[in-house]
Amino acid sequence: MRKSFRVKKETEFQKVFETHDSVANRQFVVYSLDKPEQIHFRVGISVGKKIGNAVHRNWVKRRIRQAVFELKDQIRQDVDFIIIARPTTDMMSMKDIKTSLIHVLKLARLIKSDDDSEDQE
Repeated sequence: MRKSFRVKKETEFQKVFETHDSVANRQFVVYSLDKPEQIHFRVGISVGKKIGNAVHRNWVKRRIRQAVFELKDQIRQDVDFIIIARPTTDMMSMKDIKTSLIHVLKLARLIKSDDDSEDQE
């Protein structure tokens, strides 16, 4: 995923956190901030020190980033969001990470749920 799709600066992270617009499941917490003028979404990923050493945390971040990349066509474009990995993501498979991420992004209304597509037909 290109760097233009990432929230990188501390001030940008804080703007998203200050909205207090968050949802969570057992594996992830997602904070979101609507930005109507934006042409594509931006995502920030945070993995705390409770999840292994630096090498393992980066491994978890890469898997989350890959799952977001696979879902990019379904994600709303006018939003910045932060994904915080909880310690339970430590030993999850790629498939489980993607499934859990889809669940929490649907709760945050950042991607379409199956119910939404049925309503439109």
